[in-house]
Amino acid sequence: MGTSGVRFLTLVKPFMFALPEVSSATKKIPVNEKLLWTSIVVFLYLVCCQIPLYGITNTKSSDPFYWMRVILASNKGTL
Repeated sequence: MGTSGVRFLTLVKPFMFALPEVSSATKKIPVNEKLLWTSIVVFLYLVCCQIPLYGITNTKSSDPFYWMRVILASNKGTL
């Protein structure tokens, strides 16, 4: 049962020397610790989303969903 296609690993083999190698974990990380770090990172992400970017002026007529309306082909003020 042979396949005539070229395998991905065969193509990547000459470049494997340049790829970094990560060692396996030395200890098992508990789920509670994973949840703690995940919640901290999500909290920081949500805080950073609220910080305005330097140099961008905020106008009252700005529409935060402008590109979403363009993609979904909807009009402002409609359902």
